[in-house]
Amino acid sequence: MNDIDEPLPPDELGQRVGEVFDLIGALYRRGLRKLEQGEEIEGASVGVRSVLVLLHRHGAMTVPQMARIMALTRQFVQRMTNDATDRGWVEATPNPAHQRSSLIRITDEGEAVITTILAREHALNRQVGGGELTEAELRACTRVLKEMLRTFDHVDVD
Repeated sequence: MNDIDEPLPPDELGQRVGEVFDLIGALYRRGLRKLEQGEEIEGASVGVRSVLVLLHRHGAMTVPQMARIMALTRQFVQRMTNDATDRGWVEATPNPAHQRSSLIRITDEGEAVITTILAREHALNRQVGGGELTEAELRACTRVLKEMLRTFDHVDVD
């Protein structure tokens, strides 16, 4: 074990994590702009895309469940769900577990739209790092980001 394998002292850790947050902010803003460019192609806003991705990956769920997973307000997720419903990409179905909170499920048309979006994004993501990133680097990055996210698990989004 060498010096770079040792845990950082708290003050240095705080500084380095702050640098990561700065990079995440820039990445988020640029990524958002790129996703917004896709809206011109598929017609899905960033918010509607998020709803479609969630339903595509996890199956039918309620608006409150989606809001919790995405750490967004129920009202925002409901608006995005309404937009997706208006386009025929999702539909509300009865929820046997809760009469007042319908299950939202993705339609075949919604599956086609999100599959197209994800394929376009995948082609872009394949270029990250110029083919030089390793599995170990990506695992380490994911681990750090999960730890950073866990720090804010107690933050209420509503």
